[in-house]
Amino acid sequence: LMSVTLTATREGADANSVQSALKQALDSALAEARPAARPGLVDVRTGNFSMYPRYSTKNTLAGWQGMAELVIEGRDLQAISQLAGRIQSMTIARVTQGLSREQREKAEGSVMSQAISRYRAHAAQVTQQFGYASSVICEANVGSNDQGGGPVPMLASAKSMAMSADAPLPVEAGQTSVSVTVSGTVQMIK
Repeated sequence: LMSVTLTATREGADANSVQSALKQALDSALAEARPAARPGLVDVRTGNFSMYPRYSTKNTLAGWQGMAELVIEGRDLQAISQLAGRIQSMTIARVTQGLSREQREKAEGSVMSQAISRYRAHAAQVTQQFGYASSVICEANVGSNDQGGGPVPMLASAKSMAMSADAPLPVEAGQTSVSVTVSGTVQMIK
Protein backbone atom coordinates (compact mmCIF):
# COMPACT_ATOMS: atom_id res chain seq x y z
CA LEU A 1 0.00 0.00 0.00
CA MET A 2 1.43 3.37 -0.98
CA SER A 3 0.22 6.83 -0.03
CA VAL A 4 1.44 10.09 -1.58
CA THR A 5 0.42 13.37 0.03
CA LEU A 6 0.67 16.45 -2.17
CA THR A 7 0.39 19.95 -0.75
CA ALA A 8 -0.11 23.49 -1.93
CA THR A 9 0.76 26.45 0.27
CA ARG A 10 -0.21 30.00 -0.50
CA GLU A 11 0.11 33.31 1.29
CA GLY A 12 -1.38 36.69 0.73
CA ALA A 13 -2.72 39.88 2.26
CA ASP A 14 -6.30 38.68 2.71
CA ALA A 15 -7.82 35.34 3.63
CA ASN A 16 -10.20 35.21 0.64
CA SER A 17 -7.43 35.46 -1.96
CA VAL A 18 -5.35 32.79 -0.21
CA GLN A 19 -8.38 30.51 0.08
CA SER A 20 -9.22 31.04 -3.61
CA ALA A 21 -5.63 30.26 -4.66
CA LEU A 22 -5.63 27.07 -2.60
CA LYS A 23 -9.01 26.04 -3.97
CA GLN A 24 -7.74 26.60 -7.52
CA ALA A 25 -4.62 24.47 -6.89
CA LEU A 26 -6.72 21.71 -5.32
CA ASP A 27 -9.35 21.82 -8.08
CA SER A 28 -6.62 21.53 -10.72
CA ALA A 29 -5.04 18.56 -8.94
CA LEU A 30 -8.42 16.84 -8.51
CA ALA A 31 -9.22 17.36 -12.21
CA GLU A 32 -6.03 15.44 -13.04
CA ALA A 33 -6.45 12.79 -10.32
CA ARG A 34 -10.15 11.85 -10.48
CA PRO A 35 -10.03 10.19 -13.94
CA ALA A 36 -7.13 7.99 -12.77
CA ALA A 37 -8.97 6.77 -9.64
CA ARG A 38 -9.67 3.03 -9.44
CA PRO A 39 -11.11 1.85 -6.10
CA GLY A 40 -8.54 -0.06 -4.07
CA LEU A 41 -5.81 0.44 -6.65
CA VAL A 42 -5.67 4.25 -6.86
CA ASP A 43 -7.85 6.14 -4.38
CA VAL A 44 -7.97 9.93 -4.34
CA ARG A 45 -9.13 12.09 -1.45
CA THR A 46 -8.61 15.55 -0.10
CA GLY A 47 -6.59 15.92 3.08
CA ASN A 48 -6.17 18.88 5.42
CA PHE A 49 -7.19 22.37 4.37
CA SER A 50 -6.05 25.05 6.79
CA MET A 51 -5.80 28.82 6.95
CA TYR A 52 -4.10 30.88 9.61
CA PRO A 53 -3.03 34.50 10.11
CA ARG A 54 0.58 35.64 10.00
CA TYR A 55 1.67 38.34 12.39
CA SER A 56 4.46 40.86 12.14
CA THR A 57 7.13 41.39 14.78
CA LYS A 58 4.90 44.15 16.15
CA ASN A 59 2.12 41.57 16.66
CA THR A 60 -0.12 43.06 13.96
CA LEU A 61 -1.82 41.07 11.22
CA ALA A 62 0.65 40.81 8.33
CA GLY A 63 -1.30 38.49 6.06
CA TRP A 64 -2.63 34.99 5.71
CA GLN A 65 -1.12 31.63 4.93
CA GLY A 66 -2.87 28.41 4.01
CA MET A 67 -2.27 24.86 2.99
CA ALA A 68 -4.32 22.24 1.12
CA GLU A 69 -3.57 18.53 0.75
CA LEU A 70 -4.46 15.87 -1.79
CA VAL A 71 -3.85 12.22 -0.87
CA ILE A 72 -3.38 9.50 -3.49
CA GLU A 73 -3.19 5.99 -2.10
CA GLY A 74 -3.64 2.38 -3.13
CA ARG A 75 -1.97 -0.80 -4.31
CA ASP A 76 -0.94 0.19 -7.86
CA LEU A 77 2.43 1.79 -7.10
CA GLN A 78 3.23 2.53 -10.75
CA ALA A 79 -0.11 4.27 -11.43
CA ILE A 80 0.18 6.30 -8.21
CA SER A 81 3.73 7.39 -8.99
CA GLN A 82 2.76 8.40 -12.55
CA LEU A 83 -0.27 10.32 -11.33
CA ALA A 84 1.77 12.13 -8.66
CA GLY A 85 4.25 13.14 -11.37
CA ARG A 86 1.49 14.60 -13.56
CA ILE A 87 0.01 16.88 -10.90
CA GLN A 88 1.75 20.21 -11.29
CA SER A 89 -0.37 22.48 -9.07
CA MET A 90 0.86 20.80 -5.88
CA THR A 91 4.16 19.43 -4.56
CA ILE A 92 4.90 16.12 -2.89
CA ALA A 93 5.08 16.44 0.87
CA ARG A 94 5.06 12.81 2.02
CA VAL A 95 5.36 9.32 0.58
CA THR A 96 4.55 6.32 2.75
CA GLN A 97 4.51 2.59 2.03
CA GLY A 98 3.45 -0.45 3.98
CA LEU A 99 1.45 -3.64 3.85
CA SER A 100 -2.21 -3.45 3.01
CA ARG A 101 -4.53 -4.66 5.76
CA GLU A 102 -5.22 -7.85 3.81
CA GLN A 103 -1.54 -8.66 3.28
CA ARG A 104 -0.71 -7.87 6.91
CA GLU A 105 -3.49 -10.19 8.14
CA LYS A 106 -2.31 -12.95 5.79
CA ALA A 107 1.32 -12.60 6.94
CA GLU A 108 0.29 -12.43 10.61
CA GLY A 109 -1.78 -15.61 10.23
CA SER A 110 1.23 -17.49 8.92
CA VAL A 111 3.62 -16.05 11.51
CA MET A 112 1.09 -16.63 14.31
CA SER A 113 0.84 -20.33 13.45
CA GLN A 114 4.63 -20.62 13.60
CA ALA A 115 4.86 -18.67 16.88
CA ILE A 116 2.23 -20.84 18.58
CA SER A 117 3.95 -24.03 17.41
CA ARG A 118 7.28 -22.76 18.77
CA TYR A 119 5.65 -21.78 22.07
CA ARG A 120 4.14 -25.29 22.46
CA ALA A 121 7.47 -26.95 21.59
CA HIS A 122 9.35 -24.70 24.02
CA ALA A 123 6.81 -25.44 26.79
CA ALA A 124 7.22 -29.18 26.17
CA GLN A 125 11.01 -28.90 26.22
CA VAL A 126 11.07 -26.91 29.45
CA THR A 127 8.58 -29.32 31.03
CA GLN A 128 10.85 -32.26 30.17
CA GLN A 129 13.98 -30.47 31.44
CA PHE A 130 12.28 -29.86 34.79
CA GLY A 131 11.53 -33.59 34.97
CA TYR A 132 7.77 -33.40 34.58
CA ALA A 133 5.75 -35.82 32.45
CA SER A 134 3.46 -33.33 30.76
CA SER A 135 2.16 -29.79 30.83
CA VAL A 136 -1.02 -27.84 30.27
CA ILE A 137 -1.16 -24.34 28.87
CA CYS A 138 -3.35 -22.46 31.36
CA GLU A 139 -3.23 -19.02 29.81
CA ALA A 140 -1.97 -17.76 26.47
CA ASN A 141 -1.57 -14.27 25.08
CA VAL A 142 -0.97 -13.66 21.40
CA GLY A 143 -0.06 -10.19 20.18
CA SER A 144 1.23 -8.64 16.99
CA ASN A 145 3.02 -5.49 15.95
CA ASP A 146 -0.03 -4.39 13.96
CA GLN A 147 -0.24 -0.62 13.95
CA GLY A 148 -3.32 -0.38 11.81
CA GLY A 149 -1.64 -1.91 8.77
CA GLY A 150 -0.93 1.54 7.44
CA PRO A 151 1.99 2.80 5.44
CA VAL A 152 5.26 3.92 6.94
CA PRO A 153 7.12 7.05 5.82
CA MET A 154 9.81 6.86 3.18
CA LEU A 155 12.64 9.32 3.59
CA ALA A 156 13.58 11.33 0.54
CA SER A 157 15.63 14.43 -0.07
CA ALA A 158 14.13 17.62 -1.43
CA LYS A 159 16.13 17.03 -4.63
CA SER A 160 14.49 13.65 -5.21
CA MET A 161 11.05 15.17 -4.63
CA ALA A 162 11.54 17.78 -7.34
CA MET A 163 10.21 16.35 -10.59
CA SER A 164 9.84 17.58 -14.10
CA ALA A 165 6.41 17.67 -15.71
CA ASP A 166 4.86 14.23 -16.20
CA ALA A 167 7.85 12.44 -14.63
CA PRO A 168 6.71 9.56 -12.43
CA LEU A 169 7.72 9.58 -8.79
CA PRO A 170 10.56 7.06 -8.43
CA VAL A 171 9.34 4.37 -6.00
CA GLU A 172 10.44 0.89 -5.14
CA ALA A 173 8.57 -1.57 -2.93
CA GLY A 174 10.66 -2.69 -0.01
CA GLN A 175 10.34 -5.11 2.84
CA THR A 176 8.64 -4.83 6.19
CA SER A 177 8.51 -7.09 9.19
CA VAL A 178 5.53 -8.69 10.82
CA SER A 179 5.99 -10.12 14.29
CA VAL A 180 3.78 -12.06 16.64
CA THR A 181 4.47 -12.59 20.34
CA VAL A 182 3.11 -15.56 22.26
CA SER A 183 3.32 -15.66 26.05
CA GLY A 184 1.42 -17.45 28.74
CA THR A 185 1.34 -19.68 31.76
CA VAL A 186 2.17 -23.37 31.62
CA GLN A 187 1.33 -25.79 34.42
CA MET A 188 3.67 -28.77 34.66
CA ILE A 189 2.20 -32.13 35.68
CA LYS A 190 4.12 -35.07 37.31
